[in-house]
Amino acid sequence: MASFHKVESSNIDYSQRAQWLRAAVLGANDGLVSVASLMMGVGAVKRDVKAMLLAGFAGSVAGTCGMAIGEFVSVYTQYEVEVGQMKRDMKMSSEKGEKDLEKRRTLPNPLHAALASAFSFSIGALVPLLSAAFVTNYKIRLIVVVSVASLALVVFGSVGAQLGKTPKIRSCVRFLLGGWMAMAITFGLTKLLGSSGLEL
Repeated sequence: MASFHKVESSNIDYSQRAQWLRAAVLGANDGLVSVASLMMGVGAVKRDVKAMLLAGFAGSVAGTCGMAIGEFVSVYTQYEVEVGQMKRDMKMSSEKGEKDLEKRRTLPNPLHAALASAFSFSIGALVPLLSAAFVTNYKIRLIVVVSVASLALVVFGSVGAQLGKTPKIRSCVRFLLGGWMAMAITFGLTKLLGSSGLEL
């Protein structure tokens, strides 16, 4: 019985997971990095916690909508391309047409991808928002946001690697370095802009 489950698990087609996995993992990563970077950028010129939270909340709502719409349009386009190809194949061969009817069940679902992307983005965006919400000290707040975001990036990278059966360390390092770069660039450029004398 155990060997049956082992064989069954080894026959899993991980490429079938790619569609929803990509939307979920990238959505969570984008939500985390985008909102954390936005809050760090505001924090570079504004010490008020309210300003950071409002910016983060606005970024969360806008990003969730943008991710959902973008993913839906992208996947729906892919769906139409694959359906069109299947119809052309069915005209060429009735035997191949029967096989394509079975393949139709595995076509990408635009709505599922959009919902997965929107949900995961909002979950990722909550991490920096919640981490900063209860910290009043300015410097400690920035440190907490970066620290919690870094931990979440490692977790997202690990989960993505586990589900996709890819190397965990490489995945975690990619997520972590990408997030650090985004936060550092946003903080630095906004700080530079603020120090140039522009009233914000």
